[in-house]
Amino acid sequence: MKQLRIGVLFGLFAAAGVLAWGTARMWSSFGTLPSVPVAAPVVLAVIAVVLAATALSLRSRLREQREREPDAKGVDPLVAARAVVFGQASALVASVVSGLYGGLAVHLLSTLAHMPARRDQALYAGLAALAGAGVVAAALFLERVCRLPDEPDDPGAASGPGGNTVAP
Repeated sequence: MKQLRIGVLFGLFAAAGVLAWGTARMWSSFGTLPSVPVAAPVVLAVIAVVLAATALSLRSRLREQREREPDAKGVDPLVAARAVVFGQASALVASVVSGLYGGLAVHLLSTLAHMPARRDQALYAGLAALAGAGVVAAALFLERVCRLPDEPDDPGAASGPGGNTVAP
């Protein structure tokens, strides 16, 4: 598996943000915008916490395994691979969702900030965008924890640019 690139995640964020901003602008010219759910930032924050907890758990287990501690509980490579896939999928989806909520927050703050209800909606959208950024950060940390160490002694190792995250 190849590592996620920050540029790809930022590109998804920016494209979704511009799309959401333009759509919200057009939608508000025809009527009212749908509301931002209060649970949006909470759900994204919970996903970020789950990703971070998984990364910390795997990191401690891998450290114990590497240091050959007596009662070390090893990490199954399939579990590590599944964790990386979960992290990468979460990062990709969260970058799009963060862009959508970020674009909506920019529109709400720039045009409808004088209305208290829309100010609250802008706050929820902004918090959801920040929580989505937390998901991306936790997912990248999880990916880094599960990265295979470089083995310079093995001349047959195929480690291209970006490095392998988990062995196939």
